[in-house]
Amino acid sequence: MDKFFNEILRKLEMTINELETEVDCPTQRIEAVIQLIVECLSELKEYILKKGFKDINEEIHFFKYQKPAIVSKLIYYNAIYKIETRKPYGEKLIREYLNRELKKLKRYYDNNLEFYKYYRTNNSFLDEKLFVRGKYDIKLCLDTHYFQSDLSFSTSHDYKVAKIIANDLIQVYIEDQLNNPTQEGKSTTSKKLNWTGSKVALIELIYALHYQGVFNDGNADIRLIAKYFENAFNVNLGNFYQTYLELRNRKMNPTKFLDALREGLIRKMDEQDEK
Repeated sequence: MDKFFNEILRKLEMTINELETEVDCPTQRIEAVIQLIVECLSELKEYILKKGFKDINEEIHFFKYQKPAIVSKLIYYNAIYKIETRKPYGEKLIREYLNRELKKLKRYYDNNLEFYKYYRTNNSFLDEKLFVRGKYDIKLCLDTHYFQSDLSFSTSHDYKVAKIIANDLIQVYIEDQLNNPTQEGKSTTSKKLNWTGSKVALIELIYALHYQGVFNDGNADIRLIAKYFENAFNVNLGNFYQTYLELRNRKMNPTKFLDALREGLIRKMDEQDEK
């Protein structure tokens, strides 16, 4: 199961990255991405219904982590598509509109606070009720969406996990839209740092941090992390997923930059100890 899922996710993310560099029109790009994700989910569903799961732990893992990783992308791109196509004209109206969208995210968070805490603290004591098909508990405040979904490919809370992941990405997108226009013509108290190392080195660092799970309790999407680093350090990473694939295929020292960081830090510590 893991091998199939990892491959289908890799292909999806690689194709999305290609679309983002090749298609100039934002709405057309999002439409194409949404279609890709729908097809990916259809392929995943077909595999699950045919192969099933070897045990309950594999089923829980799939519906708690794997399926939401893809569904969250669908929720995110669909939300961005709606935001962009419904955006009014005029800076003031746009800011009011975007702030209303942020308030919607806040309401969802407030209405699902207990589940946010459960998921983000990596609890598992309710997993057999939340992430196993056919074992829903009406007392756990189920969304109507669950009863209208395909119960052969859904549990009571896998969509809610996807919604949490997507909402984090949507919030970043909206805040970026709100903050960018205000940066022009204004002085800042601190200068922005520019990444002057190689892009390959930064991508190596980003993936290492992502796989270590240090952002949002390990729930942050790699695209969100990469976008954050691009904005923070004024760098365009381009097709970072393709670069990562090349790193993986390095025959000699695929973690060259990370090794250099470790060696450099230890050397400096040793030098300071000797003083």
